[in-house]
Amino acid sequence: MSTPLLSVRGLSTEFRTERGVVKAVDDVSFDLAAGETLAIVGESGSGKSVTAMSILRLIPNPPGRIAAGEVVFDGRNLLEMSDAEIRAIRGDRIAMIFQEPMSSLNPSLTVGLQIAEPINLHRRTPWAAAMDKAAELLARVRLPDAKSRVKAYPHQFSGGMRQRAMIAMALACQPQLIIADEPTTALDVTVQAQILALLKEVTRAANSALILITHDLGVVARYADRVCVMYGGRIVEAGPAREIYARPRHPYTIGLMASVPRLDQEAGSRLVPIEGSPPNLANLPPGCAFAPRCRRAADVCHSKRPPLVESGADHLSACHFHAQLSA
Repeated sequence: MSTPLLSVRGLSTEFRTERGVVKAVDDVSFDLAAGETLAIVGESGSGKSVTAMSILRLIPNPPGRIAAGEVVFDGRNLLEMSDAEIRAIRGDRIAMIFQEPMSSLNPSLTVGLQIAEPINLHRRTPWAAAMDKAAELLARVRLPDAKSRVKAYPHQFSGGMRQRAMIAMALACQPQLIIADEPTTALDVTVQAQILALLKEVTRAANSALILITHDLGVVARYADRVCVMYGGRIVEAGPAREIYARPRHPYTIGLMASVPRLDQEAGSRLVPIEGSPPNLANLPPGCAFAPRCRRAADVCHSKRPPLVESGADHLSACHFHAQLSA
């Protein structure tokens, strides 16, 4: 990879709670090139969304804080910027599509006004021209009757239409990076496919990078170039999507693959679940966080945290036995 558009190094984010300090993100590092799609995968509570919120410095303080690391975007560390500087980047050069559009859109403002606002704010475009651009963007995301829809309110849109409006808002200022946090949650399967295909199409056309946060491995297989698998706030495996699907080298990734239904699966055969529950982030085990649920765990797994190391060409794994798994 040439100089990455986004380089995250040693990112750690923690929250103070009644149970103690919770490390939601622990020493996370990855790179993202322009035009590339990176999927961040994991169970609920693995740290995916907090990683995304940390990149844009949207962690509420208190109770949370970014404890360590750097987030270098286009050569500048976002964590060292002033509040005014980071606000100028949000919605302009980096846009985020949040998980639930109904709670992300303002119910008291028309959809068109909300799409036009970043154009007016960041591009100094007059409101009339910004509203025309909003209608163009709604048409671009294939919303029917876009010119009249700019005057509609969020409650007048279906779930899929609201998600399309969120994509239009993200595209308003032609950002270099779009972060999509579970963009198809609560949508039916047909609409999910349409939304994801649209996201991939518009980012490819603009050569924008995309971070796709999801727990759906089918989505990853179809749309991602690279994958980071998170567990217990840490990245446990990373590499090209095809390589990880063909040769997973961490027991957690292998477990995720085994628990997904396949078209070539024999009739009557059962899926293999990952037994146990995700770890308590306020009280992580001293060794590998996955060890209590891992069928391959040995004594070293319970006492020593495995580092994230190369397990093949451009393939990283945090497992003491990655060499045996790759074989």
